[in-house]
Amino acid sequence: MYQTSRPRGDSPVTIIGAGITGAWHALLLAEAGRAVTLHERSDAAMTESTSHWAGGMLAPWCEEEASEPLITRLGTRSLDLWRQHLPETAFNGSLVVAHPRDRADFERFARLTSGHRRLDAEGVRELEPALEGRFGAGLFYPEEGHVEPRRVLPRLHAAIAKAGGAIKFGSDAEADDLDGLVIDCRGLAARDREPSLRGVKGEMIIIETAEVELLRPVRLIHPRWPLYVIPRGDGRFMLGATSIEAEDNGVSVRSALELLGAAYVVHPAFGEARIVEFGAGLRPAFPDNLPKIRIEQERITVNGLYRHGFLLAPALAELTLAYIARGEIDNEVMQCA
Repeated sequence: MYQTSRPRGDSPVTIIGAGITGAWHALLLAEAGRAVTLHERSDAAMTESTSHWAGGMLAPWCEEEASEPLITRLGTRSLDLWRQHLPETAFNGSLVVAHPRDRADFERFARLTSGHRRLDAEGVRELEPALEGRFGAGLFYPEEGHVEPRRVLPRLHAAIAKAGGAIKFGSDAEADDLDGLVIDCRGLAARDREPSLRGVKGEMIIIETAEVELLRPVRLIHPRWPLYVIPRGDGRFMLGATSIEAEDNGVSVRSALELLGAAYVVHPAFGEARIVEFGAGLRPAFPDNLPKIRIEQERITVNGLYRHGFLLAPALAELTLAYIARGEIDNEVMQCA
């Protein structure tokens, strides 16, 4: 990390995009005393945002299985920021399980990740009584957490307003029409400035049942249809795991069958659950699947969080704030024109 010239300290800050990336930038900048305006083209429900369809897992160590070390570094810092700014965030850990026939994949996951402790069948039962007798082994990541995106985004927006920031919903702002410092957090909509972005579809299903109670996200390791089950409260669970190189927002029959079938493997009672919602979000990703902060005078673009939006957004916002306040540059993430 090194220092360079930075925007004027009295420059107003405009942020475009009130999803998870823009919201964290607005919060940290407003709390630092900057005059912040956050523009969002959709309404306060944020149903057009990728964040609306996210899982909300804060799992940097589980993500080591398929991610670069940068994701772990930024993700672990983000956990501290979630605890600091939203202390009600659930940090009950993550549980990874597999059936005996998939033991090789389970052991591979264990080798590629850190921050876990091994559980036997009794350990799995003690952690999640609903899974008693279902799995003979597990990996527990005690420092990980999760949030419910549709609940936490309004809380972030409220915190921004409390810190003195302004939020304008239904505002389709253009960076070139704005004065002062502009931070572009539009995701895929920023392809007019970031043509290398692509959309990676993540499908999800929300189900509801009173027959299963889980305290933390559970990941099922399987060679064909891996799954995560995330408790959403009030008897609801999100099922997800797909990462599809496609840019439509529909859920395929195959994906739905695989997600529902895998949920049944986790617990048969899910077979009787009520399906509440199908949906899909397009995650913005660069070719290397790593996030980038691009700086061009008073224009900053933060994008490419891929499937790690809720995990990385706080740490990226902190890096942007460090640049604005002190001219600090993180060489792994930032690029200056």
